[in-house]
Amino acid sequence: MHKKFIALIIATAVAITGVSASQARAADAKDILGGLAAIAIIGAGVHYYNKEKDKNRAARHQTYTPKPYKPQPVRPLPPRVARYDLPQRCLRTYNSYSQDHLLLGPKCLKKHYKHANSLPQECKVGFWNGKKVKRAYEPACLRQKGYRVVYQ
Repeated sequence: MHKKFIALIIATAVAITGVSASQARAADAKDILGGLAAIAIIGAGVHYYNKEKDKNRAARHQTYTPKPYKPQPVRPLPPRVARYDLPQRCLRTYNSYSQDHLLLGPKCLKKHYKHANSLPQECKVGFWNGKKVKRAYEPACLRQKGYRVVYQ
């Protein structure tokens, strides 16, 4: 911006001095042509400078080429999240509790789930099977506490 402004001031100054001096002396054609040639040279220099500047600006811009999509490998859940995943193989139907209601067996959970001791006790249900009281965990209650049954 500043260079263009300075170039414009110089060009007009040269043009005015060339024209006014040639008029004062009753200028001949050589002086007028000399002034016009000086203005043309300065204008050509400014034009060349701007063209080089635009060329450098265009060379700096790069076109965006998106990378092809690569699906990421499935990573296992971190332990603090995976501890809320209960194994599906521990779902059992207890006839003495309900014919169509599934419960999570505590022995299976101890065997296949590391954090079986930390399950909420309020989700543990007891029922009489005819010989003794059996214990199991209610999946709906565990779901309300943040646990989920994972079907693997």
